[in-house]
Amino acid sequence: MKTKRYSTEPIIGILKETESGQPVKELGRKHGISDATMYNWKSKYGGLTVSDAHRLKALETENLRLKRLVADQAVDIQILKEIVSKKS
Repeated sequence: MKTKRYSTEPIIGILKETESGQPVKELGRKHGISDATMYNWKSKYGGLTVSDAHRLKALETENLRLKRLVADQAVDIQILKEIVSKKS
C-alpha cells in the first residue's frame, strides 16, 4: 500500500504558497512532488482551511462506513430472497 508523505496540514500550506504567487514547478522541486500531484491536491484541497479539510476527511470516513453498511444489508436481503424462493 502506498504511504502518504504529506498530511492535510502541509498540503494546505504548500497550496497557500502557490496562491501567494510562487511557481508550481519551483514548489514541486522544493518539496519533492510532481506537478501532477500539485494539481491533484489543488483540485481536492483548493480553497480549504485546515479545519475544513479535517471535516471533509471525517465526512468521507462516515460516508465509507455507511456505504459498507448498505452493501452488507443488500447482501443480507439477497440471501433472504434466495432462501424464501427455495422454500416456495
